[in-house]
Amino acid sequence: MRPCSTVMHLLLRCMRGCGRHSRSRMPRRLRQPVSYIKLIFKSLYFNSLTNSEVVLDCILEPVFWMVEVVTRWFGMVFVFLIVALTSSVVFIAYFCLLPLVLYTYSPGWMMWHICYGNWNLVMIVFHYYKATNTPPGYPPKMKNEVPFVSFCKKCVVPKPARSHHCGICKTCILKMDHHCPWLNNCVGHYNHRYFFSFCLYLTLGCMYCSISGRNLFIDAYNAIDEISQPPYTYKDRMFHKSVIYMWVLTSTVSVALGGLTLWHAVLITHGETSIERHINNKQAKHLAKRGKVYRNPFNYGKLNNWKVFFGVEKRSHWLTRILLPSGHTPYGDGLTWDIYPLKKDMMPV
Repeated sequence: MRPCSTVMHLLLRCMRGCGRHSRSRMPRRLRQPVSYIKLIFKSLYFNSLTNSEVVLDCILEPVFWMVEVVTRWFGMVFVFLIVALTSSVVFIAYFCLLPLVLYTYSPGWMMWHICYGNWNLVMIVFHYYKATNTPPGYPPKMKNEVPFVSFCKKCVVPKPARSHHCGICKTCILKMDHHCPWLNNCVGHYNHRYFFSFCLYLTLGCMYCSISGRNLFIDAYNAIDEISQPPYTYKDRMFHKSVIYMWVLTSTVSVALGGLTLWHAVLITHGETSIERHINNKQAKHLAKRGKVYRNPFNYGKLNNWKVFFGVEKRSHWLTRILLPSGHTPYGDGLTWDIYPLKKDMMPV
């Protein structure tokens, strides 16, 4: 008997049983409405396909909904925090530390700090702006326009390879990595490079501030009790507290964000996104039980993966597209992907 027939058969038996048990207890006019209400109630939870995973999803659905709402509505708050914290460090560096550098450092070190600090700041601002304002990429809605490999049950549209549905953006994203609340945007095919470059240069900038300001931090920390007394002025106290604030903030961010940047560098080296790493691990374990080895079809080799990610097509691009701000489009259209079983040089330089 088919599952649907089984369900209907059980529901009819339930309806008849309810009628027999209640026949002597309630008026005849109420038997059928009561039986119908019981039938509706049982239909809410009875399903021959129900299992522990379905029940767990139903229980956690309010939690998922709350996470989506909080992430969506607090995205602008996270962006404001990034801008405010970065601006505070830049303000301290320019108005508190730069005058000290100009008066105490040698001309060589002075030029190094000015050139490197401003270059790093430009790279951070450029890539963060591009990461937040560049759409990650969305698959076309028409079926005949998409070389799809699956079908999104939530968007009810064809889904190309490496595309995934974002529950916060409520749409499918091309080569989706994750939804980043600090960008208030999804990280996908068209802004993945901007996101990684922002993380990289912000980590380098925080490390630069932490290493350069280490001695100043030690002096300010040791003198924190003395500066609260005369003859130290309010300006002296604010200077010491600003140095401590900047060093603690940049040191903490450099460790936390450095770990995230290193993790994404490993993923890029293997030609994966965060979502694909999870999927590939499950697939590898599944095939390992059958004595087979899983190979990522989008892994073009370590060097090629970095070339594809940064869009390096010739030697000069290592400078113009990585060490300088560049708004070039990524390799490919995000809809179709080359599959190379051999690690050949895709983009020779």
